[in-house]
Amino acid sequence: MGQPVVHWEFWSEDPPRIADFYRTVFGLNIRPLPALNYQLVEPGGVGGINGGIMKPQAGPWPAKLALYIDVDDLDRFSDKIRQAGGKILVDKMDVPGVGQLSLFEDPDGRVLGRWKQLKEAAG
Repeated sequence: MGQPVVHWEFWSEDPPRIADFYRTVFGLNIRPLPALNYQLVEPGGVGGINGGIMKPQAGPWPAKLALYIDVDDLDRFSDKIRQAGGKILVDKMDVPGVGQLSLFEDPDGRVLGRWKQLKEAAG
């Protein structure tokens, strides 16, 4: 069984402006999370995937969109990514009380993320 896509992010110079656009056009529920400098997008409905809108704080912007793939062990998947010809761009970053994320680049240069949910936050 494969690893599901569980989150997406738009990277923007002006997250509130982009949040307003998607709220107005598609009726998305978008909540600002000031402590994380983040706009959480909750599409609602059946089959929607939550996402976010943010301004990256450091490093190059390899894309304006990232998809996050659910994994159970960031280290193990880092090894698999490297062995398959990918690069780790952000090794591990904690999202307090929720989980950990990591960014990687596939052999084509596409940037994606990995997400490890904390067991306590899963439900």
